[in-house]
Amino acid sequence: MSAPMNMLRTSRRLSKFSSLLQNFKEEKNVLSIPTRCLSLQEYQSKKLMADNGVAVQKFVVCSSTDEAKSAARNLKVDEYVIKAQILAGGRGKGVFSNGFKGGVHLTKNPSDVENLVSSMLGQKLKTKQTTGEGVKVSKVMVAEALDIARETYFAIVLDRSHAGPVIIGSKHGGMDIEETAATDPDSIIKEPVDIVSSVTEQQCLSVAEKLGFQGSNLQTAADQIRRLYDLFVSVDATQVEINPFGETPDGRVVCFDAKINFDDNASFRQKEVFAMDDMAETDPREVEASRLKLNYIALEGSIGCLVNGAGLAMATMDIIKLHGGEPANFLDVGGGVSEQQVHDAFFLLMGDKHVKTILVNIFGGIVNCATVATGIIKASKKLHLDLPLVVRLEGNNVEEAKKILAESGLKILVADGFNEAARLSVESASKASL
Repeated sequence: MSAPMNMLRTSRRLSKFSSLLQNFKEEKNVLSIPTRCLSLQEYQSKKLMADNGVAVQKFVVCSSTDEAKSAARNLKVDEYVIKAQILAGGRGKGVFSNGFKGGVHLTKNPSDVENLVSSMLGQKLKTKQTTGEGVKVSKVMVAEALDIARETYFAIVLDRSHAGPVIIGSKHGGMDIEETAATDPDSIIKEPVDIVSSVTEQQCLSVAEKLGFQGSNLQTAADQIRRLYDLFVSVDATQVEINPFGETPDGRVVCFDAKINFDDNASFRQKEVFAMDDMAETDPREVEASRLKLNYIALEGSIGCLVNGAGLAMATMDIIKLHGGEPANFLDVGGGVSEQQVHDAFFLLMGDKHVKTILVNIFGGIVNCATVATGIIKASKKLHLDLPLVVRLEGNNVEEAKKILAESGLKILVADGFNEAARLSVESASKASL
């Protein structure tokens, strides 16, 4: 497999996997755990680019039919493209809950805009990438429809092997870049960038030339590449992908579509960017976990896991799978777990209708196991825990912790080892499901 192909796949995993877990692959009895990363709607990415001087189509966002009517009147374009805004691909072939087909429509008639927007707003759009009944559409983008004379692919990704950003491009845009890399690997451009000194003017011109831009558009494309790199750095992105990055028949260089991924660790200095996430399409369990400041990813199994440390959490889920069970979540409460964190984790797990058993698996390196045991007792009593509870503790002050659990009077299955804890939790969940 080519190096550019590897970089693209690694970059795309960054939007789905945490940095600690991205090297795991889904195999039999082994889980890869997706993390909740910031995902922006198409119009939000376009606004970020426009605010940074990147050329995009003119657009207006509508959340009501009155706004759609205003957009049709004020947006002076030859043709409109109306696009439902949800975090899923395949919108053009999607179907709405009212039977209306297509989340993307073109029209040259301003009077059609209001009706098209009205047919989408408030309806659930189901595509090949959505689940259940689809996703409710609360916003619709009305934008300038542009013809594309020529399409290229452009991206900036973080690459570990180069310890910094790498520009990736291809003359073949508007299609799956992985397919391009497989069928025509020589067409893939790779240009590492010095993270300290930044991208140079010569690099921008070289990439633009290799992408096939000519004449006055060569400098225009190079300027756009520079602006895209500046955007990449300024918002702490892990990926900026423009597909297609192209030219119109009248000679404009335009970023027609974009996907931007962000470093969640930079949220403290990217408050405006992260504030764009209204979490409307985020699992409610993950929203609640975020409020409680827990590292939590919702799954669909029946065994709620409370673990300290990402590695131990992964191993816990793997061994549950090995015994024939299914974890309900990834939940890492951190190395210094407190009584309050135990309470909050129990509160979260008990609110998940999928959970039939709770498994607590704690290694007391930094944390005192007795503190965890006390937290378990207090949380169980305060929250009136009625689910089977399996506890495995090991490490710092473990004997005192076991004594606290034994004298609590609660029905707690205390496991002597990792394997027994998983077995007991799977058995408990199976009985509870009968």
